[in-house]
Amino acid sequence: MDKKFDEIASFAERSGAEPGSHGFDHTLRVTRLCEFIGRREGADPGILIPAALLHDIARPAEKAQGVPHEIEGARMAGEFLRSTGYDPVLIPAIADAIRTHRFRSDEKPATLEAKILSDADKLDAMGAVGIARTFMRAGEHGGEMQNAIDHFHEKLLRLHDHLYTETALQIAADRHTFLTMFLRELEKGTLISVIN
Repeated sequence: MDKKFDEIASFAERSGAEPGSHGFDHTLRVTRLCEFIGRREGADPGILIPAALLHDIARPAEKAQGVPHEIEGARMAGEFLRSTGYDPVLIPAIADAIRTHRFRSDEKPATLEAKILSDADKLDAMGAVGIARTFMRAGEHGGEMQNAIDHFHEKLLRLHDHLYTETALQIAADRHTFLTMFLRELEKGTLISVIN
C-alpha cells in the first residue's frame, strides 16, 4: 500500500470494529484485493484505496445505534478526509463507493471504483477465508454450526452472481467452487452425526 494512505489506514484501524469477522484484517484483505483488481480494471487508486480502507469504519456505530454502517461510514469518511485536506474532488466518489459496497444494500454501485470495492468485499466472504469468517460470525452472534450453514445458503453461495468486474469473476470462480465443495462435505457430515 502506498505510504500516502498510511494516515487513512491508521484512522480506519482506530475507528473500526473489534477483532473478529469484520476486524481490521478484513479491511486490509479488501484493500489488497482492491489494489489488485483496480490495477487490472484501470481504477483510480485515489478513490479506490481510501474507500477500501474506510468501508467498515462505522461498524461500531451500527452495532451500538443500529445505523447502517455503509451510510454512516460514508458520512464519517467524508468528514475525516476533509479534515486531512484530501483532494475534495475525490471525496464524493469515495463516500459513494462506501455507501454502495454492502451486499444487502438497496443502492447499487455505479462507478468503477464502487463496483471494485463491492466486489472485493464479497470476495473476502468467499473461499477459505470466507468460510473461516462465517464460523467466526456465527460465534460472534451466539450461533451454532447450523447458523453458519444457513449463512452459506442465504448469502455466500449467492455472491458470485452479484459481482461486477471481470477480474473479480475470475478470482471468484475457484473460491465459489471451494465454498460449494466445503459446504457439501459439511452438510454430509452434519447429516451423518444426526443419523448416528
